[in-house]
Amino acid sequence: MTDDKDDDKTTGGQDDEDAKERRDRELIELLNELRVALPGVQVLFAFLLTLPFTQSFGKLPGLGETAYIVALLSAAMATALFIMPTSMHRLTFREGNKEQILFTSNRAAIAGLGLLLMSIAAVVVVVFSALFNNTIALLVAAAVAAWFAWFWYVIPLRMKAKND
Repeated sequence: MTDDKDDDKTTGGQDDEDAKERRDRELIELLNELRVALPGVQVLFAFLLTLPFTQSFGKLPGLGETAYIVALLSAAMATALFIMPTSMHRLTFREGNKEQILFTSNRAAIAGLGLLLMSIAAVVVVVFSALFNNTIALLVAAAVAAWFAWFWYVIPLRMKAKND
């Protein structure tokens, strides 16, 4: 059996698994996917936490300061959303609501990716506003945001629409 069976629309998963096995597999898959995103947002958040303690931070233009706050807050919120599935799973252990955890966690992961995208774009504004002017900073950040949005949202949603 190939991995292509995981997305089989008729069974919702592999042919030989029951609903409980499918839920368990889907939750494990989600948690594994979050293990990819979480270190990235944590490193970004750590960088953002140290930035105000550098000498050049005070030289940021107004746009850079605003972008810094957006980046810091969106990284913090993304971190919370990426960790939420683990917390939900632990705090509701053996309460029989794995399906609810799975669907809620899926929505949180999608929102967390959006916040991570926002944080990355805002960090680009911080860096480019320090190096160049605000117009260049905003244009480059918009291009970076569009790049990420293309790969994280547009391509997957096109695939989904094609399969529906």
